[in-house]
Amino acid sequence: MPATAPRFGAAAVIRLLLITTALLGTLLAGAAPASAHAALTGSDPKDGAVVATAPRHITLTFSEKIALGDDSIRVLQPSGKRSDTGQVRDMSSGSVVQYGVRLHTGLPDGTYTVAWQAVSADSHPISGAFTFSIGAPSKTTVALPEQPAGGGLVGALYGIARYTAYAGFILLVGGAAFILACWQRGAAERPLQRLVVQGWITLTASTLVMLLLRAPYTGSGKLADAFDLSGLKAVLETKTGASLVSRLLLLGAAALFVAVLFGAYAKKDTPLDEKAASEKKDLTFGLALGGAVLAAGIAATWALSEHASTGLQPGIAMPVDVLHLLAAATWLGGLAALLIALYRVPGIERTAVRKFSRVAFASVAVVAATGTYQSWRQVGSWSALTGTAYGQLLLVKIGLVAVLVGIAWFSRRWTGRLAENTAREEQEAAEPDEETQATAEEPEPVTVPEDPARAAQLARQRAAVATARVKRVRDADPQRLGLRRSVLAEAAVAVVLLAVTTVLTSTEPGRTEMKEAGNGETATAAPTDPVDIRIPFDTGGEDGKGTARVELDPARSGSNTLHLWLERPNGRAMDAPEVKVAFTNNAKEIGPLPATPDRIATGHWSANGVQIPMPGTWEVEVTVRTSDIDQVTVKKNVKIG
Repeated sequence: MPATAPRFGAAAVIRLLLITTALLGTLLAGAAPASAHAALTGSDPKDGAVVATAPRHITLTFSEKIALGDDSIRVLQPSGKRSDTGQVRDMSSGSVVQYGVRLHTGLPDGTYTVAWQAVSADSHPISGAFTFSIGAPSKTTVALPEQPAGGGLVGALYGIARYTAYAGFILLVGGAAFILACWQRGAAERPLQRLVVQGWITLTASTLVMLLLRAPYTGSGKLADAFDLSGLKAVLETKTGASLVSRLLLLGAAALFVAVLFGAYAKKDTPLDEKAASEKKDLTFGLALGGAVLAAGIAATWALSEHASTGLQPGIAMPVDVLHLLAAATWLGGLAALLIALYRVPGIERTAVRKFSRVAFASVAVVAATGTYQSWRQVGSWSALTGTAYGQLLLVKIGLVAVLVGIAWFSRRWTGRLAENTAREEQEAAEPDEETQATAEEPEPVTVPEDPARAAQLARQRAAVATARVKRVRDADPQRLGLRRSVLAEAAVAVVLLAVTTVLTSTEPGRTEMKEAGNGETATAAPTDPVDIRIPFDTGGEDGKGTARVELDPARSGSNTLHLWLERPNGRAMDAPEVKVAFTNNAKEIGPLPATPDRIATGHWSANGVQIPMPGTWEVEVTVRTSDIDQVTVKKNVKIG
């Protein structure tokens, strides 16, 4: 007797997918903080270096832009006492991303610990620590953190929320697309309604959890800080916080879309006249257009805040990422909707299955095209494809997609056989045999009880028996059974594929890892101190004597921040109707380049974005006017790196 595959009930299928999703979500949550998209590529002093005298500052060089606040870099003495000023300076220049912190003077000899924590440009927390010694190494009481930023319980919960957010997006978008594009009658079916609504609930809940956990995820790592209002306020000011809030607002509009889809639209199941058919067609177009805009907006909240928004060609990468997410959701979410329909809705038409086959083929083509571009952007070379963790995970993902496409090919064959079988059934139904005609001519007598309640109960029983009979007939169809099993296999592979994709979003790209390993040390630029000079002046009028203090930070070519203070001889702040600053490079005959600072307090002026075109010796000119006729210009040469 030939062996037959076991049959799965609907409840067993759903439980299997949920358990698999939960297990994979837990596994990837532990892997998520392993690496991120920014990495420390160099430092001065280097890790383990022994210097003869105490440096004036510590500099860290990274592979890409990061977000640093005060106290993000801490330098600790062997006793654990802070040795830095706590003010982090951006010392980046050109392609070199570098940050520094100044040290106090008079530091004793011994081994110092440098601990840092930041958020990379694609929203992932990063941290690390290293040591250097002044004079000679010594024992230290400083204990380095045992877990990296984004780890622990908070990191695990955040990773699960990230995974379930992707899953919810796929079910919401893919389920709705399946109904509108493939099987419009499915809007009235309870199992499909529950699938789409559960996708919306999952995505909304996951987004709220990520918003609350964002502050401890990138900071303290303590779960209790999830309810700290000051931390939540700080998160809302970041790119990731703004994206999460935007996603919640779009989900509010998506709730209205779902209500119309399963309300007014579902009631227009079978139009009885031409006017009703036209109204349903217009409503279908409106829902499809509005749903596409909402889906693209929600997908953009990922593209605008994560890996697509930074690195190479972000202007192209972000719309490509949106297309990739939409195509994947249409394919995988539609697959989930088809699986539910095959197991829970026995009345699904063959035309719906064939339409989804065409939609899935187009979606796979878009996923392949956009995925190829993303792979090139994140990997960059064949050596990075096989020699980095990101490249190896990408190969696993490509293999899973190939398996999924192979199973889909079998599903298309079952779809074709199902169509042929259904056509024969329709022909046989139109031409009944003699036995069927005889049975139809002699209907079975039905006794209707006098009790209306009993009659209603019997009617429900007969309807249930008829539904069960239809389901048994369909379940016995080998073509439908084969399609069910192949779609179930596709769904199982899709769950694993989603897990691998989620891990990829929190893994350092191969291009960055190869850069870190290949030329990290050469990326370090020579550090310079901010310019801080004092120039005495005398305008010649009453109360015209004082000192102008000018600070230019970081005193490098490019953008700088200018501060100007005026002080009286007794040290008190001095106000003036007008002050001006200009920079001139006499050797290169550049300038004067004017900088007009804004008054921000008594005796204090400031200007941001002061551009110094090139390093060298620059003459700083300060013009002070203390009255309508009393004015003086003083100068001093400074070295700008």
